[in-house]
Amino acid sequence: MVNYNPKDWVKLILQFHKNDTMRMLLPAMLVLGAFTGLAEFLIKDVFEVDYKSSPIVHSLLGFVISLLLVFRTNTGYDRWWEGRKLWGGFVNSSRNLCIKLNAFLPVDDSALRRKMRVLLSNYFFAAKSHLRNQTNEDEWDTYEGFDAEEFATKVHTPNAFAAQLMIEINEQYRRGHLTDPQLLVLTEELRNITDNMGACERIRNTPIPYSYNMFLKKVIFIYSITLPFGLLTDFGYWSVLCSMFIFYAFASLELLAEEIEDPFGTDANDLPTDDLAKKIRENLKEIIGE
Repeated sequence: MVNYNPKDWVKLILQFHKNDTMRMLLPAMLVLGAFTGLAEFLIKDVFEVDYKSSPIVHSLLGFVISLLLVFRTNTGYDRWWEGRKLWGGFVNSSRNLCIKLNAFLPVDDSALRRKMRVLLSNYFFAAKSHLRNQTNEDEWDTYEGFDAEEFATKVHTPNAFAAQLMIEINEQYRRGHLTDPQLLVLTEELRNITDNMGACERIRNTPIPYSYNMFLKKVIFIYSITLPFGLLTDFGYWSVLCSMFIFYAFASLELLAEEIEDPFGTDANDLPTDDLAKKIRENLKEIIGE
């Protein structure tokens, strides 16, 4: 995720980021501009056709596309914001669970406390990687007897950490170190974490319907490729710049919606899940110790 000052207009206008839509769309914009210039040259200068264009159809169609893009962008942002709220839930639930573990576990058993902390913090690093279809063992903390390979070979690594954490909690209950109410409280906090994980997977595994996505891209393409013929009479060669700018506006909104609809990746506008996982680890260390 890019950190920036939203009030710095000059920098935002002049700066070109590697994921900026202008950079991504520039080849298509140049092709469209060349096509528009060629159409103007052939119609007016070579064949000298008495061509009269009308922008009315494209004006009406542009209004319809704008409405579709508003819906598309809002849908993508809703998914992005829901993902951010879920990771905010991860932060809160991890703190709550760790605070309770810190209070319930034996103070003098540092090995057990570290084991609980490592299992819990590793869960979120595993969750972050799982949402990207990856496994990164190098990010995990360890404790005595920790077998990274045992967790890395699981299809759902976060579940493996959560399951092991529940086993450890239940073992402390069996030994009489936890009361019934304490066990219920810890179980509920762990359930909140796994529920959030399921909600993140729902966002990742449920893209915008294929037919809607395909339809919108086709409409933008047809609109852009026919737009020059609606601008030639009124704008002449200036229609080259006009068609390029209008295509840039419409296509950019579609590209931005595509990027933020899956907010758990590594694109510039995706959620800072790496930073959030590190933040959770630091919080847990501060609460329960190394």
